[in-house]
Order: sequence, then C-alpha cells, then structure tokens
Amino acid sequence: MAGTGPSRKAEPRLARQEELALLPRIEQQAGERLRGHPAWPVFAACPTDVVAFEQGWLRQSLWVIEGGNGEVVGYLLAGVLGSDFHVQQMDVLPAHGGKGYGRTLLRHALMQAAERGHHRAVLTTLSDVPWNADFYASEGFRVVPRAAWSDAMQSVMAEEAAAGFPMTLRVVMLQEF
Repeated sequence: MAGTGPSRKAEPRLARQEELALLPRIEQQAGERLRGHPAWPVFAACPTDVVAFEQGWLRQSLWVIEGGNGEVVGYLLAGVLGSDFHVQQMDVLPAHGGKGYGRTLLRHALMQAAERGHHRAVLTTLSDVPWNADFYASEGFRVVPRAAWSDAMQSVMAEEAAAGFPMTLRVVMLQEF
C-alpha cells in the first residue's frame, strides 16, 4: 500500500561524510516525542556528540535511510561493546515514524553485525515508551537482568545514570543471532 512504509528503494546505506551534519537535527526532532517524559531533560541536554557520529562514520557503523524524496529521514549509529554489536542510537524523523524506516535500519544493521562476525547485539532503551523497548522486543530483543550485564554494559549504564537518566525506566536488551 502506498505511503505505509519505506519504498522498495529505501534501503539503508552507510552515511556519507557530508550527511553527518544532518543527524543532530534528526535526533533533536525525534527526541521531541519524549517531551514531558522523565527522560526528556536528559535527552534535551545530552545530544549525541558530533564526534560519535564521526567515529561511527569512520568505522562504517553509521547507516542512514532516505525517504521518498531522497531526504535522509533516519539513522542508526552502532559500535562494539566487548565483543557485542552495540546499537548506540537510532532515530527517525517523527514525520516518517511508524512507516518502517526504523525497523528497516535495525534489520540492516543487525545483518551487517552478523556479517562482521558478531553473535549478539546489545542496546539500552526506555522500558515505558512503545517505540523503544516494545519495538526492540518485536524484533527479537529481550531484556537482560542486571545480574547478567557485562562489565562493559555496567559501565554504559553507570554513564547513563551519571547523565541523569531515570534508571528505573532504563533497560538493557540483547538479541543473539
């Protein structure tokens, strides 16, 4: 059905250097959806550092997806945490939300992770926002109990706590492949 999902041409691809400047705007607009949520002040005050986007681009772990008009409408930034593929940040412009762009980005990145020899993907997200934990669960991720967090993940969660995230609402999720 037209208009309900990404077009067949909407294939994720590695970001181009000149597109890095677009990503903070996408993140900021996507973050607006959290206005009023207890995590909103942290997201508003702690956007992804431009250096993180540059590093993701350099290690070829930053993918974008274009909308029907060729505009970049979303991205996924990843890294490695221990030996796990780490989904660090994924955002889609709200005007393009719910159309499958995020799902397409995630599936592409996970396929790339497997091709690169990873057997697991990890991420942290909000437990109470449907387009966060519920979305990732629908893609095969499961919540990891605190006792099973790796040392590296414990460090990530400590950084998030120090930034002021409401940690009662943060979860670690994992997918094995």
